[in-house]
Amino acid sequence: MQNAILKFDQLLNENSGYFPTIDSVKLEERKPGKWSKKEVLGHLIDSAIHNLVRFTEINYAAEPYRHRPYNQIDLVNLNQYQTKDINELNQLWLSLNKQIIRIMKSVDEKALDYKIILSDESVIDLRFLMTDYVEHLEHHINQIRS
Repeated sequence: MQNAILKFDQLLNENSGYFPTIDSVKLEERKPGKWSKKEVLGHLIDSAIHNLVRFTEINYAAEPYRHRPYNQIDLVNLNQYQTKDINELNQLWLSLNKQIIRIMKSVDEKALDYKIILSDESVIDLRFLMTDYVEHLEHHINQIRS
């Protein structure tokens, strides 16, 4: 878990200052069937919101926890990330993820084995969900940086 937290912290430190420096034309450019870089950042905000709730609820919900999916495309459209100021998006993304890091750093070792049932009825644990979140974040950051 410590490696995931270190990677997470590094991703935030390296990118929170970078995102606002990207040219607005590049940020808002869309390719057919793809999100713009701004919308990818918006997707990361939605992901942070949902995972912050999950990582928090797991600490007091009855086991096993039922993972609730969300409609990613609808949320990006509904939240109108394409029209938002990049500094506002960046600040929200950073604040949410700083809170997630706090939770990850303070989670009890025993809680990392907490069982989570996905929508397809497969079972994972909190450790997997948290490390997967960091990998998901890195994947989309690489899309923004490309």
